[in-house]
Order: sequence, then structure tokens, then C-alpha cells
Amino acid sequence: MELEVRHLRALCAIADTGSLHKAARRLGTSQPSLTTQLRRIEQALGAELFTRERTGCRPTPLGHAVLSRARPLVTQLERLVSDTRAAAAHADGVARLRIGSTASRVLAGWLRRLRGRLPGTDITLQMDVSAGALLRGLAAGRLDVAFVHEVEGCPLRVPEGLERRVLVEREPQFISLPRDHPAAAAPVVDLADLAGDRWMVDPTVDGEWDGLRRVLWAAGIDPPVLHGDYHTAASLIVAGETVAPCQPTSGPRDDMAIRPLRDDPLAVRLLLYHRPGTETDAVYAELAAAYREAALGTATYRQWLLRHGSPLLPAA
Repeated sequence: MELEVRHLRALCAIADTGSLHKAARRLGTSQPSLTTQLRRIEQALGAELFTRERTGCRPTPLGHAVLSRARPLVTQLERLVSDTRAAAAHADGVARLRIGSTASRVLAGWLRRLRGRLPGTDITLQMDVSAGALLRGLAAGRLDVAFVHEVEGCPLRVPEGLERRVLVEREPQFISLPRDHPAAAAPVVDLADLAGDRWMVDPTVDGEWDGLRRVLWAAGIDPPVLHGDYHTAASLIVAGETVAPCQPTSGPRDDMAIRPLRDDPLAVRLLLYHRPGTETDAVYAELAAAYREAALGTATYRQWLLRHGSPLLPAA
């Protein structure tokens, strides 16, 4: 088997995420398929590139050597493709805006506003659970801007040279729980009231599990934790199986309660990243307006903002 760029990209993804499961999700493939691919790559090279452990995968000394040469090749090819597409776009006179984003309730409003403000612009959206993956794509030239969240206490690894604008310095994370949960009767929930519940968290979201674990331990709580995506979490919450953190802009649901946590122990910072020289005034302004619209349009969050003097609402 001859090595191809896709093989090098797979090796980089495994090293970056430290997990075959997480790397498979990033690459849009299955874990068994990626495991088989890694085995074939190692057979072709005649050596083991990663050690498999209970907690994930770590590059071997030879793996580090291969990665040190693979990364520049992958980056250069991505830059070649990005620059060629940019040149083609310039040649055909079509303005393009390539947005990357982690999951957010403000995306629909942001895109709607951008299409109204930038008519004729070809606007595309790339979603990823990993802020780090989006920032690497931005640094490689595959994106023009990246809207990401940074879990408090878990700084993002930001590629050198990127610049940022802060949308919200500290956004509290609320809790989603079954409608008939005893704690749902109160407007604010204490962590102690959830000590006996199963929690659910998506460990593929950068910093999510570490941030939640830190807060639970600080509160002296060690509940059982399920790992899975938040789409699955929603159905389990409705069924009374679990509780989970959620964005404060999460809309009201008849079958689920969304409440703030007392003293707001869980929080994220909302950031817009771009490369130097990229004009972001219009993009940032419409993002701020969309966030304000979503925040004020969600009753629970609006009440929280009023109680706290609206410090999280972006300036006009």
C-alpha cells in the first residue's frame, strides 16, 4: 500500500484528538474503519505508530517522527487547495465567506442577517464539535472566520498567528432536566439537587468533560456520567434518564425544563477567530445582533440577564 494524503490526515487526526473514536468523528468515518486504516498504514511502514491504551492513543517515538513530517505536508496541501479556490473565486468575481462554528443557537439568525447584509456573497458553513479542529482549518486557510466557545478552565490550543474578537466574556451554562424533576420546580437549581442524577456530556467537545468534571468535584459531587452526543442526550433527558448542561439560549420545550445553576459554576467564553488582515466588522456586528436576539428571545436567559444587569448582552 502506498501512503496518500488521506492517510497522513488520519494520522494527524488521531494524534490531535488522542482517540480513534474522536478522530473518526472528525474525519466523518467509523471507528472500525479508521482502526483498520491505521493498521494498514502501520503494516505499510513496518512499525507501530501509536500505543493503544485504555485512555486513548499516544504516538510512539517513531510516530512522533512520522507526524513531524506529515503535518507540514498536510498543511501545505490544504493551503494549496484553499489558495487555488480563493484565486478561482476572485477570478469569477464571486465574494465568498466561509464560516466555521461549533454548535450554537444563534447560527440561524446570524446566517439570515449576513445574507441580508452581504447580498451576492456565497456564504458557507462548516460545523464541528471541536473548536480546535475549526481553528486549525482557519489557520490552514480553509475558513475565513471561526465562531467557537472555550470552556472555562480549559483553554483552547490556538494556532499561532490567529486573531480573535470576544463576543461574550462569560456565558453561563444552564442545565436541561426532565420536566417532572423535583429540582425543576425552582427557578434556579443547586448542584446538590442533582447529586443523585446521571449526567450526560459529549467528550468530543473540546474541554467539555474536563470542565464539567472540575465543577462537579469542586461541589463534592461524583455522579454517574454517560458519554454521548447532545442530540441523544435530549431524548434521554425527556425520558428521565439523565440531566445535561446546555446553552442558555436553548429554547423552551414542553417536555423538558431548562434552568440556570446557582452561582453559575459552568461557563464558556464565546469567540470569533480570524486570520490577520481579514475584515470582520460586518461579520462580528451581525453575530452580536443575532446573539442579542437569541438571548432576549429566550425567557429563562432573559430573566437571568435582567437579574445580573445584562452583562452578557453584546454592545451594539
